[in-house]
Amino acid sequence: MSEQPSVFDDLRDESEELDLLVAELGESEWALPTPAPRWTVAHQIAHLAWTDRAALLAVEDQDAFAGEVAKAIAAPESFVDDGADEGAAQAPDALLAGWRDGRERLQKAMRAAAASKAKFPWYGPPMSAASMATGRLMETWAHGQDVADALGAVRVPTDRLRHVARIGVRARGFAFGVRGLDVPGEEFRVELRLPSGEPWTHGPEDAAQRVTGSALDFCLLVTQRAHRDDLDVRAEGPDADRWLDIAQAFAGPPGKGRAAKGATP
Repeated sequence: MSEQPSVFDDLRDESEELDLLVAELGESEWALPTPAPRWTVAHQIAHLAWTDRAALLAVEDQDAFAGEVAKAIAAPESFVDDGADEGAAQAPDALLAGWRDGRERLQKAMRAAAASKAKFPWYGPPMSAASMATGRLMETWAHGQDVADALGAVRVPTDRLRHVARIGVRARGFAFGVRGLDVPGEEFRVELRLPSGEPWTHGPEDAAQRVTGSALDFCLLVTQRAHRDDLDVRAEGPDADRWLDIAQAFAGPPGKGRAAKGATP
């Protein structure tokens, strides 16, 4: 088998794929609503640009980033929306140009920092450059799904989803803890099918708590882009079953998730 691309390459490719989706949009299309309440297509790209800037600050100026964390602590329910609102108020050309410039600068900074094995502050636990890139890929893919849904576009899934699956599994303890629930002490087994048909696995083969299914659907679940009832993801064991109800791959307060298809609003 050929060597897999680095997470930095995969993040670049994921970003470029989303860029192709929005590059030729008209002004009215930037204003289309997405599945995220109150967020338009412009809000989705603005959020990615805002988070890229925060990540770059974390890598290059940790004292300045501490100031951004203080702002988040002071307004935990609104700081993300405030950043998206500010970016979405720009003209589409300016928003697109800023997102492109910011993600390119972040790519260069993360690649340069990767060799040092240093860890950088974040809104959650500190992260290495590779872990930061994994987080940026997860967000780019998830917000890209919102954009695709708004535009009625169907994206072809790729094996880059292995990064999203990995961060979703690693965030299992956080998903329990942020809800004030006891974190299960035993390891879970996760067995997923990547879009190529290759398996992706995590955890001991003999684990009693198991999750199996489609990697795409697991990623939609942990990014809370679809309801569990609409996805090909199955649990064995009570703790695994509970996890699938609360899973989230992102830092911050518990997400509300999406309603099941056909559910009464």
